[in-house]
Amino acid sequence: MSTRTLVPPQSYSRQPSILERALTAIFSGIGLFVLAVVVFLVGFQVLHFGKIYPGITIAGVDLGGMPRPQVENILAQQFPYHTQGKITITFDDQVWEFTPREIGFLFDPASTTEAAYKIGRRGWPWQRISERYQAWKYGLDLAPQYIYDARLAQLQIDQIAQEVNRPTVEASLEINGLDVVVQPGQVGRTVDSYTTAGLLALNLLNLQDAVVPLQFVEQPPAILDVSAQAEIARNILSEPLVLKVPGATADDPGPWTMEPETLADIMIIERINTEQGKTYQIGLDHTELRIFLETIAPGVYVAQPENPRFMFNDETSQLEVIKKAVVARELNIEASIEHINQQLAEGDHKINLVFNITEPEVLDTTTGAELGITELVSAQDTYFFGSGASRKNNIEVAAAQFHGLLVPPGATFSMVEHIGDISLDSGYAEAWIIYGDRTIKGVGGGVCQVSTTLFRTVFFGGYPIVERHPHSYRVYYYEQNTWGGVDETLAGLDATVYAPIVDFKFKNDTPYWLLMETYVYANQITWKFYSTSDGRTVEWDTTGPTDRVSPPEPIYEVNEELAKGEIKQVDWEAEGANVSVDRIVYRNGEVLFNETIDTHYSAWADIYQCGPKTEGCPPEEKKNKKDDE
Repeated sequence: MSTRTLVPPQSYSRQPSILERALTAIFSGIGLFVLAVVVFLVGFQVLHFGKIYPGITIAGVDLGGMPRPQVENILAQQFPYHTQGKITITFDDQVWEFTPREIGFLFDPASTTEAAYKIGRRGWPWQRISERYQAWKYGLDLAPQYIYDARLAQLQIDQIAQEVNRPTVEASLEINGLDVVVQPGQVGRTVDSYTTAGLLALNLLNLQDAVVPLQFVEQPPAILDVSAQAEIARNILSEPLVLKVPGATADDPGPWTMEPETLADIMIIERINTEQGKTYQIGLDHTELRIFLETIAPGVYVAQPENPRFMFNDETSQLEVIKKAVVARELNIEASIEHINQQLAEGDHKINLVFNITEPEVLDTTTGAELGITELVSAQDTYFFGSGASRKNNIEVAAAQFHGLLVPPGATFSMVEHIGDISLDSGYAEAWIIYGDRTIKGVGGGVCQVSTTLFRTVFFGGYPIVERHPHSYRVYYYEQNTWGGVDETLAGLDATVYAPIVDFKFKNDTPYWLLMETYVYANQITWKFYSTSDGRTVEWDTTGPTDRVSPPEPIYEVNEELAKGEIKQVDWEAEGANVSVDRIVYRNGEVLFNETIDTHYSAWADIYQCGPKTEGCPPEEKKNKKDDE
């Protein structure tokens, strides 16, 4: 059997490779570098514990390496603006001066130091290292930090506002007796605290002295100045107000005067709106003026316009005004009120009232040629020999109503319309008139002499007769000739009027105006028509009185107002008859129209009135005849 001898293994050592040695060296170097960096950073941080890192400045002041308390002291010395600066607030010539500190602007060294100290000490480690490096390498300048307490600034501005603010005052005026009292207006002013504080803040950030104008808002009153209105009021009260009818004649009422004391009592001051704004209007109270004007309105009212009255001058063939035209007018109260106040405001105290005007067809300046009045076309006379004074007076008064009257072409003329009021107040007197079946004393006796004259002027002028009424019995006045005798061919050519029932009318059927003129002499009345002839002529014929009837027996009456033995004749006998008058009117040789005018006259008795128990009244034969009946 064989024997094995165990031999122990031999030990050996292996040498590292080059790569291994290189890697070992690299890692060792890196570890040493990291260790060095860590040691540097830790040492840098330890070295700057409680200090500002290098490279950091505040507004150019280098603070690197300084401890925080030292930094605060240095900064307080470097930035004294808040205590040494000067801010001036101005308004007009007023000045208020403050340090920035007094208006709430303060430098904050602690916050500024804290901001510098935090550089390199915030964020992740790599952020901190980066900030430190950037500050060290490039430098980092920080702005100083300030505190602006706007409340303190507002307090200072509010104190200034107490001096500057002022209320808005409306101007006013009032009447005290005859004095005009004025309260001037004032523009209100309020400090604009917000805007002023904003301007202060902008200037404080510049860290320089500054002048800041105080900002404010004006509140003007609606009415600032009333001097013009006050002057108007004083002028209104300076003298009496005189109201007039424009173009007044002697027959017009007025003028009416209001004394200053009266004007002061009715003056009003009204606040009104205009395009330029609010203002005061000075004038007289509309209600008071209206009451006054309503009292005078009836007296100045003219209902109808009237054409002027003319006279035809036979020598010049021109019209001459003998009575001016009458313009119809009605007082326009509302327009007058406005006009009065307007004229007063302009300084006028003599003011015409305002009327609604209606002018007549013909004016004072109208010529005869314009109207077609160029020649005499008809004229007639009647006579009244034996008339008493009262009858003559009435003839004159009635005839005057028609002198100068115009009749338009195509118009129907009414005598009653133009004769006016027949009364004692109109100038008429009592005279004998025919009333019913009696001749009595009445106002206006004799007017029929005028109507008869007009009738004959129309008849012989060839104008159409529209309405005509004869007398109840023949009146010898209307059959008188030039010498006072009786011309029976004139019977049936009379016309009576009794306003307003019995009228005489005719028509102007020509294209021309017609002018009437009347003239009264001692015992004669003449009526003339002026116009332009259209070539008409008149032929006429009369039967004269026919079918005559003798007057009745005289009538006797007892009149208790007469004395015993007094006998008075109050009516006169007249013969009854019928009359027919034919008229043919030609124009340029051709018949224009023809007509027959029939008249019936009643027989009329004498009438006597006797006082009671008058002997011989009635006569015995009358009394016996009555007894027999």
